Formats: sequence, C-alpha cells, structure tokens
Amino acid sequence: MYARIAGTGSYLPERILTNAELETLVDTSDQWIRDRTGIAERRIAAEGQTTCDLAEQAALRAMEAAGVKPADIDLLIVGTTTPDLVFPSTACLLQHRLGLGDCGAFDINAACSGFIYALSTADQFIRAGTARTALVVGAETLTRMLDWGDRSTCVLFGDGAGAAVLVADEQPGILSTHIHANGGYADLLGTDVGVSKGFKAEERGGVRVSMRGNEVFKVAVNTLGRIVDETLAANQMQKSDIDWLIPHQANLRIIKATARKLQMSMEQVIVTVDRHGNTSAASVPLALDEAIRSGRVKRGERLLLEAFGGGFTWGAALIAY
Repeated sequence: MYARIAGTGSYLPERILTNAELETLVDTSDQWIRDRTGIAERRIAAEGQTTCDLAEQAALRAMEAAGVKPADIDLLIVGTTTPDLVFPSTACLLQHRLGLGDCGAFDINAACSGFIYALSTADQFIRAGTARTALVVGAETLTRMLDWGDRSTCVLFGDGAGAAVLVADEQPGILSTHIHANGGYADLLGTDVGVSKGFKAEERGGVRVSMRGNEVFKVAVNTLGRIVDETLAANQMQKSDIDWLIPHQANLRIIKATARKLQMSMEQVIVTVDRHGNTSAASVPLALDEAIRSGRVKRGERLLLEAFGGGFTWGAALIAY
C-alpha cells in the first residue's frame, strides 16, 4: 500500500514586501539580496492573521483538488515552527475549523524540514494501514520572529502555507522518505529563548532568529548532497530517473548546488524563492502546488522533494506523482 498525493493547495498573504522596501528599513540593497539569496520579494501576514489562518486556506484548496470531504480525513499533521499558541496545537485548531471530526491531529516542529517530516509521518500511517486519507500541511508566519534591524535574517523569510492530501492506493505514490537531524549544529541557526528556558527581558513577547549564514550554507549543501545519494540508493535509481527537483526554497545558491549534484538543469527545478523568500515548513508544499497547478509537473513523473532547517534537520521524499 502506498500513500499517493491526491491533491495540493497553497496560500500566500496579500502583503508583498519588496527588496526596495527593505532598503528603507535596514542597511541593504536589492542587488545585495538578489546576489546572495535570489530573493526579490516575500509575503507578510497581515496584522491578526495567524499560521492557522494561512493553513486553513491551503488545506481547503488541497481538499478541493483531491475531491475529499472533511469526513474523509482520518489524520491531520501540521509542520510549523510558528504555531498560533503553545497549546492547543495548530493542528487541533485547524481540525476544528475544517470540521474534520475526531481524527488524530498534531504538529511537527522540524523547522524548515517540517513538511518533509510531516509527509514522512503520514506516509508511515498509511503504509501501516492505520490511516487512509491524510491531510499534511506546512504553514508559517516566520516574519513575526524577525529582527527587522538584522539584515542577515530579515531579508530572507516570508509567510505562507501549503498542503497535500494523501490517500491510500495500490499504485505507487510516495516511494520513500528519509529524515535526519543533528542537534550539534543548533547554535548555527535558531533562537535562544523559549517557554522552558525563559525569555530575555528585552525580547519578552517576541522571538528573534539568529543565523551564521556562511556555516549554515556549507552544512546545508553537504547534507543535501548526502541525502540525494541516500534516496537514490534506497530506490535503486540513477540521477537521470528524476524528472523534477522540488527543493526547500531557502537560497538560490543552495538550490543550484543540489541541482548540480543531481546533474539536472535548472529547467527541471521548481524555484519560488525569488517571489516567496524562505517560508520555512511551507516552502516545499508551496513550490509543489505551484508546479502542479501550472501544469509543469504531470502524472507519471518522479519528483524529489528535499529540505534543510534549523536543528539541524533535513529530509527528502521521492514521489511517483
């Protein structure tokens, strides 16, 4: 039994923040941002608009595309680093809004790898026969955690949500998933405050992301290269067997490095980082939905999804779409 993607959906906030606007907020330039990241603009959630609000719209669109009703969903997993509340989970809040009934619902926090982790988890439930229709969402309002005076981070991130409906099927769907983590790199990307550790007086009510960019870049390229090899070996495939790379949209240079590893042209890579920025757990499902709805990705093709995030976490999924 396989978990097959039956439908996808996505949602982006209306507010667009361009590089030109960022030039008025922090010491940076449009050229500097484009050269180092490939980003031209990103979306910002409106005042009062929450992660669950974004997730709801993406989920509704995925369910419509899959042709499933709320009663059909028997598992809901939300990948997010920016939940509405400490608890209840964003998944529980979303479950109620969508009217899903009493199915299992929970969040996964694996930073930018959150959707891949959630997809892998849902795949295991379906393969085990304990779920038949799963809704998997990646959603973030990461701009709420940014220091708008720190040009090393504030230019990178955006808000958004993406979702996929998985259904049990005898036809191949998700061929394999691979997830990893190494907490030894925790100081390179993350925050230093929290509920248990406590908040600094000057940051009470807010969380700030810190990142050592050059070191993160090196580790990301190396780990994504290894997971590409691992995924291909697990499925006894060659690089040429992959039709599309749908990567985490963190940095165009990292995306290009992964494409070179696969010996793929950029025409076979879905890129949204220029318009979305890094939307963390939402970036892979946002790119996946755009690729499918634009008609670029077609049924019968093989897709490699991959992501890398703070923790460090990283993961990949090979899909026969």
